[in-house]
Parts: sequence; structure tokens; C-alpha cells
Amino acid sequence: MKKILYPILLIVGLFIFSSCSSYDDFDKGLNDSPYFVENGDEYLEIRENPFLEVSKSPNSYFSLDTSTASYANLRRMINNQVTSIPKDSIKIEEMINYFSYDYDAPTEDALSISAQIVDAPWNSNNKLLSIGVKAKEVDLTNKKPSNIVLLLDVSGSMLAPNKLPLLQSAFKLFVENLDANDTISIVTYASSDKVLLNGVKGFEKNKILAVIEDLEAGGSTAGSKGIQTAYELAKANFIPNGHNRVIIGTDGDFNVGISTNEGLKNFISQKRDEEKIYLSVLGFGYGNLKDNNLEVLATSGNGTYAYIDSITEARKVLVDEIGGTLNIVSKDTKVKVTFDPSFIKEYRLIGYENQMLSEEEYNNNKTDAGEIGAGHTTTAIYELVLNTEDEVEKTLDEGWVNVEISYKDPETEEDLKINKSIDDKSVLSRNEEDILFISAVAEFGLVLRDSKHKGTANLYSLISRIEELGCVKDDALKKEFLELVKKYKGYAE
Repeated sequence: MKKILYPILLIVGLFIFSSCSSYDDFDKGLNDSPYFVENGDEYLEIRENPFLEVSKSPNSYFSLDTSTASYANLRRMINNQVTSIPKDSIKIEEMINYFSYDYDAPTEDALSISAQIVDAPWNSNNKLLSIGVKAKEVDLTNKKPSNIVLLLDVSGSMLAPNKLPLLQSAFKLFVENLDANDTISIVTYASSDKVLLNGVKGFEKNKILAVIEDLEAGGSTAGSKGIQTAYELAKANFIPNGHNRVIIGTDGDFNVGISTNEGLKNFISQKRDEEKIYLSVLGFGYGNLKDNNLEVLATSGNGTYAYIDSITEARKVLVDEIGGTLNIVSKDTKVKVTFDPSFIKEYRLIGYENQMLSEEEYNNNKTDAGEIGAGHTTTAIYELVLNTEDEVEKTLDEGWVNVEISYKDPETEEDLKINKSIDDKSVLSRNEEDILFISAVAEFGLVLRDSKHKGTANLYSLISRIEELGCVKDDALKKEFLELVKKYKGYAE
């Protein structure tokens, strides 16, 4: 029996090895960042932004988007009582952007800027600058027709209950909201890609749902070929003046064809530049989650990245927020923040480490940057060291800080800019508690990352500051955040 068993085990082991991505196959990828592996999950390395002297570097540049994957993935880990949460899974900007805030809506432009400066909770000597951006609302009752290609991973790595079965349930919710003006195609990929539906109308719900219901997982992961086919279908069914988008559902494990971060980045960038087609990336499962690949796809493909850890999250992303996601109002959104040295001595951008831009990239109107959908909010925060010296020349005409946002009109490709001057009297939100909650989310991220800049950050003060806030009591998602912090504190300390 042993003579038979040993060859079988050897064959199985070789199969498993060959169907998984080799770690040596991955390049440094986005911003030349290596990836980090934890229990089969892979993340791009996050090198925390340092404090910079305003006298030497008065301007800060980064790409702005609304991805939220990090928070949902963190929630999954805490609910599963993961004690060693990978530092590189903690993207503080995605944690903050998971929640909505009561920023003033724009009156004329596609975007509005608001901001506020308060004491930094984890360092009494420093300040916290929170910059909020709100996108204009659109009338969703007269929605444009949509051309959607669902690109679904059915490879062997998707066999787990929290992968393909959850993916199927998630996209069934999405299908229920389609109508006769919508066109749906479905492409699957495993060892090869397969077109299951091509240009089916949205009212044919039973036909679409039957295809999703019959999906089965098995084989290796020819993800790049699937992406190629999905974009070809999106182009073939392109709707002028409509919404044209590829939505990928996967754990991100591409082990046939293009499998490196840099290769994926170059490939998806070419597709982005060739076609006016947007991308949504939905990550599923754990134990083999290639977060690094999914982040590269979303960042390089005019897209956003969300992680689906439950059917509730699927409903949030694919039902509640999909109207805003499809209606892009700001394309290639870039931010330039300028600090006046007479007020600010040093600054540090918290988060957006893999979204940083150079001055040349900011000023180049061909630079790809983030997309923002109708009605969405996004936030960036800086920790500030104030200037205490008297004889420092003022460089800004007004305010302590100037925020400039450069973006394109998604329809006309016209380059647009908006500006806002900020000082210590500026107000971030119509809800004065928003900035308190934002600072708490950031503090939790600093604790989880064990950041060298965390100062006195701790879970006790965080909990005590927000548990009586009305915005926490009245908002189910913010209340859930508080419960997650308490749960993590209970088992990790």
C-alpha cells in the first residue's frame, strides 16, 4: 500500500506546486514595491511616508481614489480572530474611505474640497489635517445604459466556500438590478478562458442567473487571457454615452500567462489607454488572496478595488453603491497639497503610500490617476508639525495650506482644476464628529501597523473617544467599526 501511496502523494504535490504562482515569478511591481506573503496571501509592501520639511519639500503629490478593500479584508481577519495581521494589508486611506462623511457637495464643479486642522490624538505636540473631497451627485432615476462584462475566476484556487460560492451569490444580487437598457457578457477563466454570454440584455435575468448558478471551479489560472477576452467583449458591445465596464471577481491568483505585478501593470495600462472602458476589481477569499495583483489591476486600469468578505458587503458594493461607481465624474484625479513654512514646519501623509506621484507626474496630463464616482467621498490626512520660529517667510497668499485637485472630465477629457485655501478655522464637515471618527480609524491603522509614528496611539483612548459619538451610534457601519476594535482588543492584547 505504501508503494502505491508514495507516488500518488508525489504527483499530488507536484500538481499543487505547479498550479500555484511561484514567488520568484513576481516582480517588484507598483512603485517598485516588493510583495509580502502571509499564509498564501500576498500584499504590496507599504513603506510609510516619512515626515518632510516644508522648507525643502513644500509640495505633496498623490493620486486620489475610493478603493476600500483593506477595511473589508481587515474585518474578515478580526472576525476570524487572526492575531498576526500583516502590516502590509493595512492601507489606512482605504480604511478611512470605507465610510461616508457629510462633506459639502460641489455646486459648480465635479468635486468639492473641505478640510480641518485639529490636534493629533496620538501626539499632543502635532496637528492632524483632514482633507475631504465630495463628488457631485447625478440623477440615478434616468440611468444611462450599461455595457458590463463580468470576468469571473473559476480556477481551482476558487474552490473554497468563501470564494466561488460567495462570488456567485454576490453577482446574483447585481443581476437583479439590471434592466432592458443594460448589456451583460460573462467570461470565465481557469486553465483557459471561456465566453458564456455575449451581449445579453439585462431583462434576460433567468438566463444570466442560470449561467452564474452553473459555475464550477477547477484548473489553473489563465487570468491574463481572461482579461484580454473581457476587454474585447466590452469593446465589441461598447455603448457610446453609456457605462462601459469590466468587473473582475477573483482571488487574484494568476499563474498562467502574465503573472508578474509589472506584467499585469503594463498589460492593463495598455487596455486602459486603448479603450474608454473602466474596471472594478472585487477580491474574494483568503489563504491565497493576491491582494498585490488586485491592487495593481485597479490602480493601473482606471479602476477601484473592493474586497467582498460577506453577502452584506456584496450588497453594499454591487447594489447600494454601484450607481455612483458606474457614473464616473472625475477621471485621473490628482492632488497637490502645498504647505506654508511660516505655519507648518513638517508634514507626513498618512496612507496613499503606493499612490504617490512626482511633480512631473502631477503636471503631466497623461498621467493615470484615480477615478471618483458620483456622490462618493474620499479623504486624505496629514500629520503636521507646526512652525514655532518667528522669522520664517510666508509663501502662500492666504491660509496655512493650499489644496489643488487636477482631474479630467470623463466625457470631454478636458483638464480641470479646483483649489482650496486651508487654515486653523477651516471646517471639514457639516457633522463635527466626522473628523473625530476619521482620526480614530487612522489611529487604529497606526496601532495595527505598529507604526514608528504611532506616538501614544492605543485602543483604550480610541474606544473611549468614539463610543459615545452620535455618528457611531446612528451609523451601522461605524458602529461595526467600534465593535471590531473592541473585538481585536479582546483577543489580541
